[in-house]
Amino acid sequence: MRIVIVGGVGGGMSAAARARRLDESAEIVVLDRGEHVSFAGCGLPYHVGGEIPDADDLLVQTPESLRAALDLDVRTRHDVVGLDAGTRTLTVWTDAGTETVGYDALVLSPGAQAVRPPVPGLDSPRVRTLRTVADATALREQVDGGARRAVVLGAGFIGLEAAEALAQRGLDVTVVELADHVLPPLEPELASLVDDELADLGVTVRSGVAATAVEPGSASDVVVLADGTRVAADLVVLAAGVRPDTEVFAAAGVETERGAIVVDAHGRTNLPGVWAIGDATVSTDAVTGARRPVALAGPANRAGRQVADAILRPETARPLPAALGTAVVRVGGLTAATTGANRAALTATGIGFHTLHLHPAHHVGWFPGAEQVHLVVHVRHDDGLLLGAQAVGRAGVDKRIDVLATALRAGMTAGDLVDLDLAYAPPYGAAKDPVNLAGMAASNVLDGTLRIWHADELDAVREDALVLDVRSRSEFASGHVPGALNVPHTELRGRLDEVRAAAAGRPVRALCGSGVRSHVAHRVLTQAGFDSASLSGGMLTLRAALGPAADDLLVVDEPALTP
Repeated sequence: MRIVIVGGVGGGMSAAARARRLDESAEIVVLDRGEHVSFAGCGLPYHVGGEIPDADDLLVQTPESLRAALDLDVRTRHDVVGLDAGTRTLTVWTDAGTETVGYDALVLSPGAQAVRPPVPGLDSPRVRTLRTVADATALREQVDGGARRAVVLGAGFIGLEAAEALAQRGLDVTVVELADHVLPPLEPELASLVDDELADLGVTVRSGVAATAVEPGSASDVVVLADGTRVAADLVVLAAGVRPDTEVFAAAGVETERGAIVVDAHGRTNLPGVWAIGDATVSTDAVTGARRPVALAGPANRAGRQVADAILRPETARPLPAALGTAVVRVGGLTAATTGANRAALTATGIGFHTLHLHPAHHVGWFPGAEQVHLVVHVRHDDGLLLGAQAVGRAGVDKRIDVLATALRAGMTAGDLVDLDLAYAPPYGAAKDPVNLAGMAASNVLDGTLRIWHADELDAVREDALVLDVRSRSEFASGHVPGALNVPHTELRGRLDEVRAAAAGRPVRALCGSGVRSHVAHRVLTQAGFDSASLSGGMLTLRAALGPAADDLLVVDEPALTP
C-alpha cells in the first residue's frame, strides 16, 4: 500500500509515524511545501524572545532522520496544487518542475494559513506572520537589527505570545485587538487580569478597535487605527487568526464547510481513499455541538494517530473525539487557560447554565508561596454537568484546567468534582483542591444552598436591592459600592434588625472579598427570612469585571452607611 500524506508538522507526521509502526511494508510518502517538515511551531515566539536561542532547536526531525528511523520518504518544497480522486493522483510543484504522485490512501494535513484582513499596507516588508521557522528567524533578525517599536495585530494566543517575547527583548509593544478584550475566548473578567499583566510588562493594549492601514516609510511604518490613532512600528506581527488552507482540495471535490474539510468520525472525507486531519478540518464541539476548525496542536497530533489506525486497522480504530478546545498561554508571570465552552458559546446555543467564580490559593495558604487561582466554571443548570472552565493565575492554573478538561471528557457533574481524590501536600495543593471547591460551590447553587448574583447585574442590584458588604471595616474603606451597608460577617447575626431596616423590604445582595464570607452571610440571611444572594467571586471578580471603571465607581474611605 502507498500512503501519501500532504503536510507534515503535527498531524501529518503523527499519521506517518503511526502508519509505519503498524505496517513495515507500506510505502509512506510525506509531501510538504515548506523547508521543514517537523518543527515545533508552538516554540516560535520563544525563539523570537530568546528563550530558545538556536532556531535549529525548533527542528524536531529532518527528512534524513525520518528516513533513518522510520523509513519515511519525506519530500520538502513539494507543493500539492492538484488532486484527481478518480485516478488517485496528485499534481505537485517542485524545484525541478511538476510531478504526478499516485496514492492508495491519501491523508490531507494542509493546516491553516494566516488571515490577512483587507488592510492596505500589509505587504510592507516590516509586516510578518509567525507561522514558520523562517518567520521566527526573520522577526528575531529584525529585533537584533535594532527594531525598538512593535505592533502586534491580534491578541489571541499567538499574538500575546509574540507581544510577550518582543517585550522581553525590550521593545515598545502595542497590541491591537478588534474584540472587546484580549484573548477573546476568555471571559472578560479574567481577560482584565491579563490586561493588567501586559501593562506591567510595558505592553500597550488597544482593544475594541481595528487597524485600518499600514503606511510604509523609509525608516519605519505607521499603523493607523480606526479611531485615528497612529502608532509607529519598526516591525508589525500579523496575528489576526488563521483559516483552513484547503482551496486546492475543495476545487478537486473534497467537501468543505466554511472552508474546512468535512470528515466523518474516523477522518474520512467524501472522496474514496481520502482522509483529513488537523487545523483544516471541521470539528464538532463536545459541549455545544458547534462545528468549526480547532487550530490546536494536541488534537491534530492525536488525530494523525487515529487516522493511521483507520487506514490500516479499521476494525479496531477509535473514532476522533469531539473537540474541547483546551488551551493555555503564558503572559509574563501569569498563566491563562481554558477548556470547554465559555459564556458566549453557551448563550449562543441556548444551553442553560450557572457560572461560578472562585479565587482559592493554588496550595494551602499557610504554606509559603501560595498564589490565587482565579477560576470560572460553568455547569448545566438542571443537572450540574460540567460545561467549561477557565483560570488565570501565577501558579497551579494548568494543573486545574487539565483536571477539569479530563472531567469534561468523562462527562462529570459538579458532584463528581467534589468527589475527585486529588493529591494533597502543603507545597502542592489543599485537602479541598480548587477543583473540589468548584464542585462544592456549583452543588450548593444546584441544590439551593447558595443563590448567587453576578457582577454584570450590579446596576440592577443597586437600583432594586440593598448591597450588603460583609467585609471588614478596613476592607470596606479601601473601596466599596456606593450606598452599600457594611456589616462584617462576624457581626451579622447580632445586627439583623439593622439590615432589615436598611433593606426596607428590598432584597439583600451580599458581597465580600472572594465570595466565601458572603456565602456564610447568605445562609444567615436566608434562614432569617431575607431574599438574599451572594456575589459570585466577590469584590475580586467585581473589580476585574469593571476593569478601569472600578476606580471611578467604587468609593474609598466613605463612612459606612448606617440605618
